[in-house]
Amino acid sequence: MTGSPDPTFRDFRARHWLIVGLRAVHLVGVVGVGSRLISSGPTETGDAFAGVLVGSGLAMIAIDLWTRPACIGEVTGLAMLAKLGLLAWMAADDTSRIALFRIILVFSALIAHVPARLRHRRVAGLGRGGAADH
Repeated sequence: MTGSPDPTFRDFRARHWLIVGLRAVHLVGVVGVGSRLISSGPTETGDAFAGVLVGSGLAMIAIDLWTRPACIGEVTGLAMLAKLGLLAWMAADDTSRIALFRIILVFSALIAHVPARLRHRRVAGLGRGGAADH
């Protein structure tokens, strides 16, 4: 990032609180799916929590991409794509589900708490300008 404001950034009045609410709902889904995996509880409950998890996650991704389309070419955008890939693998491979859940959980926590200057760093060859944006 160059430190200058992103000219493609779009915003709307309730975006901050919408994201806060979606994060809270997303955490409910994460806890629900995790408890379902660990306890082997009823599938219907696990399916409902998985729907909450995926729905809120996709909503946050959509808002991020609408607000700042350039984020897809940053570390954070690649992390979103990686998490979606891991989530698809987790859904398809029941023998690796618990391990993949843990990997996604740790990966998400790491990405969320990496300093913004690294999280929003452009990845060479992606998006506008590639490495020149560093």
